[in-house]
Amino acid sequence: MQDQLSKFPVLQDAYSALENAFKDSVLESKFEKELSVKVKMEDLLLIVRFLKSEKGFNALNDIIGLDNLSNMAEGQKRFSIIYQLYKYPDYQRIRLVIDVNEGESVDSITSVYNAANWAEREIFDMFGINFIDHPNMRRIYMPDTFTGFPLRKDFPLEGNN
Repeated sequence: MQDQLSKFPVLQDAYSALENAFKDSVLESKFEKELSVKVKMEDLLLIVRFLKSEKGFNALNDIIGLDNLSNMAEGQKRFSIIYQLYKYPDYQRIRLVIDVNEGESVDSITSVYNAANWAEREIFDMFGINFIDHPNMRRIYMPDTFTGFPLRKDFPLEGNN
């Protein structure tokens, strides 16, 4: 990994710092044009704070939810959430990935990046993943009376009748 990152000193420094400060929290990592680090869900908020305050990742690009329904037989958790953090002016991006079981709640990162507000609400609305300490955890697209979560792979293609 360090060989691949040698051309990207900002990412190399961030990755080394993560490995040192959160050795037990870093589950796996890979570099394919972007640094992607899978971390323990329970340490996400600490890691996000660290990357912003200590390593200068001063912007949140996006938060993405994925349904891993087809991989659950292999022991994978039902969902993955991907956090894309960006560092200006170095123009470097790091991707944090956490895995979440159905029914588990995730710490909100709105206290670190206010921009997480709507993205977390979208993931709540579309996948049913709750974010702890979110300032306004309610549906953003679907009406409050809607049943189900449309981006789950087991949601009926014809919708709710």
